[in-house]
Amino acid sequence: MALNNVKDTGVLIVGAGPTGLALACDLARRGVPALVVERAAALFPGSRGKGLQPRTMEVFDDLGVIGAVLASGGPVPVGMVWRDGERQGEHRMFDEPEPTETAPYTTPWMLPQWRTQEILLARLRELGGDVAFGAEVTQLAQDADGVTARLSTGATVRAAYAVAADGGRSTLRGALGITMAGEAVDPNPVLVADVRVPALDRDNWHMFPPADDTGLYTAICPLAGTEDFQLTAQFPAGASPDLSLQGVRDLVASRTHLTADDVTEVRWSSDFRPRAALADRFREGRVFLAGDAAHIHSPAGGQGLNTSVQDAYNLGWKLGAVLGRGAPEALLDTYEEERRPNAARMLGLSTRIHRGEARRGAATRQLGIGYRNASLAVETREGLPQEALRAGDRAPDGPCGTGTLFDVFRGPHFTLLAVGMDAELPPLDAELVHVRDVPTYEPYGKGLFLVRPDGYVGWAGTDARDGLTEYLARCAA
Repeated sequence: MALNNVKDTGVLIVGAGPTGLALACDLARRGVPALVVERAAALFPGSRGKGLQPRTMEVFDDLGVIGAVLASGGPVPVGMVWRDGERQGEHRMFDEPEPTETAPYTTPWMLPQWRTQEILLARLRELGGDVAFGAEVTQLAQDADGVTARLSTGATVRAAYAVAADGGRSTLRGALGITMAGEAVDPNPVLVADVRVPALDRDNWHMFPPADDTGLYTAICPLAGTEDFQLTAQFPAGASPDLSLQGVRDLVASRTHLTADDVTEVRWSSDFRPRAALADRFREGRVFLAGDAAHIHSPAGGQGLNTSVQDAYNLGWKLGAVLGRGAPEALLDTYEEERRPNAARMLGLSTRIHRGEARRGAATRQLGIGYRNASLAVETREGLPQEALRAGDRAPDGPCGTGTLFDVFRGPHFTLLAVGMDAELPPLDAELVHVRDVPTYEPYGKGLFLVRPDGYVGWAGTDARDGLTEYLARCAA
């Protein structure tokens, strides 16, 4: 995508990783102009974040890419522990609940990050957007009305808002003076590489415990939908892993039953230092932080990419409401209010899993994430039982007519569900709010539920006169 010398847009998105691409797709389907700039010449080539959690699958369902995601990936393989060239037995790293009416996706889905990005970019182009590769932001200034960015290409971009989705070493975050508080999760560096090993079967996630007392793990995981494996190998503190083909071959030969020649290709490799860090704030004026620019995770538990996609999903509808429908600018204040506490919790979970203090259980699936205590959760009912669905909770799926509730939710609109009741409603913009009568459905109980575009209950009550119109004015004008 070539850039003119001066480019005007609604949102400047810096970084074409999963965060930036998901946000761009969400804005594009809302008709909000956005420009994605990426300093690299192409999409990131490695596997890195290779697991999609169930809540991310729901987001991708809504964004229109779930078909490609399911076709390109596969379930996470069962672990297989090896010792002295012999299989010792299976190792299951997480619980595997069955899909239910309320949650059609319940287990992680294996998809290498490079493929996730390809799918999102293809979707963005379908929606009329694109990425300007080889374009780095070299200067950024903001005023009361917008943001002006100078690019390495010589172009100038003027936008109403900008989003820093440029990774853990975010240039924009540094330019804004936003600091990150964090810690080294583990002093041991980790080699991560995408390799070809034709001699190894693809039925399991192969695990090779250390033969000595070093505690340094090695694992080789088949990447679904590809011929690649992801190799991860821990090294002693202070070491510098050899990322070359020969270095990787020697490593595999020394730690597994495979020979050096069994590794036929190294397609990508990285020296990773596990760390957990959280930005002090997610916004500076008209610039927002999202994804790794806002929070850096240990890869344990598969929370980094998934938490990042949730950032984009939360911010997308709010920017769309402000820029596309004239919603109050104060709506954007709720992005940090809702996302930063959740990112902090996910960081803590990732760190505990890395240190062996927690299991990959229900919390890692991110279906329980909610915003009950945030200002956009307006619950007008009283005396609810503890287990009741409340404002701020994720809206469950379920049967609805010939399809499902997720079919009803899909798209950039709000959905007002009248569950088990006849309700008198005020005049509503049919394009903004889709109204649906639903027979009594146990996960919802009885009442009116306004489901936000990101799939969370925003307002709940039994009488629309209890603030429904005011809520919509706050969120969508």
